[in-house]
Amino acid sequence: MIRNIIFDIGNVLTDFRWREFLQDKGFDEAMVERIAKASVQTPLWNEIDRGVWSIEELMQAFIAKDPEIEEELRRAYGNVTGMVTKRDYAIPWVKELKEKGYRVYYLSNFSEKAYEDCADALDFLPYMDGGILSYREKVVKPDPEIYRRLLSRYSLEAGESVFLDDTAANVEAARGLGLYGICFQTKEQVEEELRKLGVG
Repeated sequence: MIRNIIFDIGNVLTDFRWREFLQDKGFDEAMVERIAKASVQTPLWNEIDRGVWSIEELMQAFIAKDPEIEEELRRAYGNVTGMVTKRDYAIPWVKELKEKGYRVYYLSNFSEKAYEDCADALDFLPYMDGGILSYREKVVKPDPEIYRRLLSRYSLEAGESVFLDDTAANVEAARGLGLYGICFQTKEQVEEELRKLGVG
């Protein structure tokens, strides 16, 4: 029996809109691609979410990928307000699940800078029963350790929990620990899959 619903945040309860964010800062398509290839599309991006490196250490690593665009990289990531934006259904969905008796948690790869600069997009957090943000734990999905910490911290049984994430590797990692896993595409698709698990 499912008792716990565990949500990823980016592209599930919020939009992670890095491309539009860079366009909003006035970069043309060619520069958006160059910035992305030096940052968000590299393994370095996980280090932002891991929360071990300082912002300047990360910036230097991005710059080392493409030194010619140091100024653009610094302008892009000096402030990341607008990179993560709210989805209107987040609070109603969380509240609906809680009213039906489910406990609702979050488990997300998230950076401290995004948490601070995009706080308005995370207005659903107070409605949830708890959760884990990677930068506070210094570990990122799909490392099994981050899932174990969530289960342990809130005394959750894996077999009573379903994990929703838009990244297949993260869903597979959850399944490997005995959780039910659903790969998020749309809210409607997830609700249908949840119904098949008896949630609703």
